[in-house]
Amino acid sequence: MRVILALILAVLVAGTAPAKEIAGVKVDPQVTVNAETLTLNGSGIRKKFFVKVYVGSLYSARRLTSGSEALSDTGDKLIRMAFVYPKVEKEKIVEAFQEGFVNNSPELADAAEVKKFLSFFTGDFKRGDEVDIFLGGDGTVTAKHNGKPLGTLVSRPLATAILAIYLGEKPADANLKKGMLGK
Repeated sequence: MRVILALILAVLVAGTAPAKEIAGVKVDPQVTVNAETLTLNGSGIRKKFFVKVYVGSLYSARRLTSGSEALSDTGDKLIRMAFVYPKVEKEKIVEAFQEGFVNNSPELADAAEVKKFLSFFTGDFKRGDEVDIFLGGDGTVTAKHNGKPLGTLVSRPLATAILAIYLGEKPADANLKKGMLGK
Protein backbone atom coordinates (compact mmCIF):
# COMPACT_ATOMS: atom_id res chain seq x y z
CA MET A 1 0.00 0.00 0.00
CA ARG A 2 2.82 2.43 0.83
CA VAL A 3 4.46 1.70 -2.51
CA ILE A 4 1.25 2.53 -4.37
CA LEU A 5 0.81 5.78 -2.43
CA ALA A 6 4.44 6.70 -3.09
CA LEU A 7 3.96 6.07 -6.82
CA ILE A 8 0.78 8.15 -6.93
CA LEU A 9 2.52 10.98 -5.08
CA ALA A 10 5.51 10.80 -7.45
CA VAL A 11 3.22 11.04 -10.48
CA LEU A 12 1.33 14.00 -9.01
CA VAL A 13 4.55 15.84 -8.15
CA ALA A 14 6.05 15.14 -11.58
CA GLY A 15 2.90 16.44 -13.24
CA THR A 16 3.26 19.78 -11.48
CA ALA A 17 6.96 20.28 -12.09
CA PRO A 18 8.10 23.77 -11.21
CA ALA A 19 9.69 26.05 -13.76
CA LYS A 20 13.42 25.70 -14.09
CA GLU A 21 15.81 28.59 -14.38
CA ILE A 22 18.54 29.13 -16.97
CA ALA A 23 20.74 32.25 -16.96
CA GLY A 24 18.21 33.95 -14.68
CA VAL A 25 15.28 33.16 -17.00
CA LYS A 26 12.32 31.17 -15.70
CA VAL A 27 11.52 28.38 -18.17
CA ASP A 28 7.97 27.14 -17.78
CA PRO A 29 7.38 23.37 -17.93
CA GLN A 30 4.27 23.92 -20.11
CA VAL A 31 2.64 26.63 -22.20
CA THR A 32 -0.85 26.89 -23.62
CA VAL A 33 -1.25 28.00 -27.22
CA ASN A 34 -4.62 28.06 -28.99
CA ALA A 35 -6.16 26.06 -26.12
CA GLU A 36 -3.52 23.31 -26.53
CA THR A 37 -0.98 22.51 -23.85
CA LEU A 38 2.55 22.12 -25.13
CA THR A 39 5.24 20.63 -22.90
CA LEU A 40 8.82 21.79 -22.61
CA ASN A 41 10.91 19.56 -24.85
CA GLY A 42 14.14 21.26 -23.83
CA SER A 43 15.97 24.56 -23.54
CA GLY A 44 19.42 26.06 -23.66
CA ILE A 45 21.37 29.25 -24.18
CA ARG A 46 21.99 30.81 -27.59
CA LYS A 47 25.50 32.17 -27.61
CA LYS A 48 27.30 34.25 -30.20
CA PHE A 49 31.06 34.54 -29.71
CA PHE A 50 30.74 33.36 -26.07
CA VAL A 51 28.11 36.03 -25.35
CA LYS A 52 24.76 34.85 -24.00
CA VAL A 53 22.07 36.26 -26.29
CA TYR A 54 18.87 34.46 -25.25
CA VAL A 55 17.48 31.36 -23.59
CA GLY A 56 15.80 29.29 -26.27
CA SER A 57 13.10 26.76 -25.43
CA LEU A 58 11.18 24.30 -27.55
CA TYR A 59 7.67 23.27 -26.53
CA SER A 60 5.89 20.48 -28.36
CA ALA A 61 2.81 18.30 -28.30
CA ARG A 62 4.97 15.17 -27.89
CA ARG A 63 8.56 14.41 -26.89
CA LEU A 64 11.07 14.97 -29.71
CA THR A 65 14.58 13.53 -29.36
CA SER A 66 16.29 14.32 -32.69
CA GLY A 67 16.35 17.12 -35.19
CA SER A 68 15.07 14.91 -37.98
CA GLU A 69 12.22 13.66 -35.81
CA ALA A 70 11.26 17.24 -34.90
CA LEU A 71 11.40 18.41 -38.52
CA SER A 72 9.14 15.60 -39.71
CA ASP A 73 6.71 15.86 -36.76
CA THR A 74 3.38 17.44 -37.73
CA GLY A 75 2.36 18.44 -34.21
CA ASP A 76 2.23 22.00 -32.92
CA LYS A 77 5.43 23.54 -31.53
CA LEU A 78 6.49 26.78 -29.92
CA ILE A 79 9.96 28.27 -29.90
CA ARG A 80 10.47 30.80 -27.12
CA MET A 81 13.41 33.19 -27.05
CA ALA A 82 13.92 34.96 -23.72
CA PHE A 83 16.55 37.63 -24.25
CA VAL A 84 19.33 38.04 -21.70
CA TYR A 85 21.65 40.33 -23.68
CA PRO A 86 21.10 44.05 -23.00
CA LYS A 87 20.04 44.91 -26.58
CA VAL A 88 19.88 43.03 -29.87
CA GLU A 89 19.12 45.25 -32.85
CA LYS A 90 16.38 44.11 -35.21
CA GLU A 91 18.89 44.03 -38.09
CA LYS A 92 20.95 41.44 -36.21
CA ILE A 93 17.90 39.26 -35.56
CA VAL A 94 16.77 39.44 -39.19
CA GLU A 95 20.34 38.71 -40.34
CA ALA A 96 20.57 35.68 -38.01
CA PHE A 97 17.24 34.30 -39.27
CA GLN A 98 18.28 34.88 -42.90
CA GLU A 99 21.58 33.07 -42.28
CA GLY A 100 19.67 30.19 -40.71
CA PHE A 101 17.41 29.91 -43.75
CA VAL A 102 20.40 29.96 -46.13
CA ASN A 103 22.23 27.29 -44.09
CA ASN A 104 19.29 24.92 -43.59
CA SER A 105 16.67 25.66 -46.26
CA PRO A 106 18.48 27.42 -49.12
CA GLU A 107 15.61 26.69 -51.52
CA LEU A 108 13.38 28.96 -49.38
CA ALA A 109 15.89 31.64 -48.40
CA ASP A 110 14.57 34.13 -50.99
CA ALA A 111 10.94 32.99 -50.96
CA ALA A 112 8.07 35.41 -50.41
CA GLU A 113 6.99 33.71 -47.18
CA VAL A 114 10.49 34.07 -45.70
CA LYS A 115 10.55 37.76 -46.62
CA LYS A 116 7.11 38.18 -45.04
CA PHE A 117 8.25 36.38 -41.87
CA LEU A 118 11.37 38.55 -41.61
CA SER A 119 9.21 41.67 -42.01
CA PHE A 120 7.48 40.80 -38.72
CA PHE A 121 10.59 41.91 -36.82
CA THR A 122 10.50 45.69 -36.76
CA GLY A 123 11.97 46.47 -33.35
CA ASP A 124 15.00 45.73 -31.23
CA PHE A 125 14.96 43.16 -28.44
CA LYS A 126 16.12 43.98 -24.94
CA ARG A 127 17.00 41.95 -21.86
CA GLY A 128 13.76 40.59 -20.44
CA ASP A 129 11.94 40.52 -23.80
CA GLU A 130 10.26 37.31 -24.86
CA VAL A 131 9.67 36.30 -28.47
CA ASP A 132 7.39 33.37 -29.23
CA ILE A 133 7.26 31.68 -32.62
CA PHE A 134 4.33 29.29 -32.88
CA LEU A 135 4.70 26.62 -35.54
CA GLY A 136 1.35 24.96 -36.12
CA GLY A 137 1.06 21.47 -37.51
CA ASP A 138 -1.06 22.97 -40.31
CA GLY A 139 1.77 25.34 -41.27
CA THR A 140 0.55 28.35 -39.32
CA VAL A 141 3.45 30.56 -38.22
CA THR A 142 2.71 33.22 -35.62
CA ALA A 143 5.30 35.49 -34.02
CA LYS A 144 4.75 37.49 -30.84
CA HIS A 145 6.97 39.93 -28.96
CA ASN A 146 6.15 40.18 -25.26
CA GLY A 147 2.69 38.78 -26.04
CA LYS A 148 1.99 41.33 -28.80
CA PRO A 149 1.27 39.71 -32.18
CA LEU A 150 3.84 40.58 -34.85
CA GLY A 151 2.24 38.62 -37.66
CA THR A 152 0.82 35.33 -38.88
CA LEU A 153 1.08 33.44 -42.13
CA VAL A 154 0.44 29.89 -43.25
CA SER A 155 3.22 27.94 -44.93
CA ARG A 156 4.19 24.41 -43.90
CA PRO A 157 7.58 24.74 -45.67
CA LEU A 158 8.26 27.98 -43.75
CA ALA A 159 7.31 26.41 -40.41
CA THR A 160 9.73 23.54 -41.08
CA ALA A 161 12.44 25.94 -42.25
CA ILE A 162 12.16 28.01 -39.07
CA LEU A 163 12.47 24.89 -36.94
CA ALA A 164 15.49 23.83 -39.03
CA ILE A 165 17.30 27.03 -37.99
CA TYR A 166 17.35 25.57 -34.47
CA LEU A 167 17.31 21.82 -35.10
CA GLY A 168 18.56 21.31 -38.66
CA GLU A 169 21.86 19.93 -39.95
CA LYS A 170 23.50 23.35 -39.56
CA PRO A 171 21.82 24.84 -36.49
CA ALA A 172 22.48 28.42 -35.43
CA ASP A 173 23.96 27.02 -32.19
CA ALA A 174 24.79 23.31 -31.75
CA ASN A 175 24.60 23.51 -27.96
CA LEU A 176 21.19 25.19 -28.12
CA LYS A 177 20.03 22.41 -30.45
CA LYS A 178 21.10 19.81 -27.88
CA GLY A 179 19.34 21.72 -25.13
CA MET A 180 16.10 22.06 -27.11
CA LEU A 181 16.17 18.31 -27.72
CA GLY A 182 16.51 17.74 -23.97
CA LYS A 183 20.10 16.51 -24.09
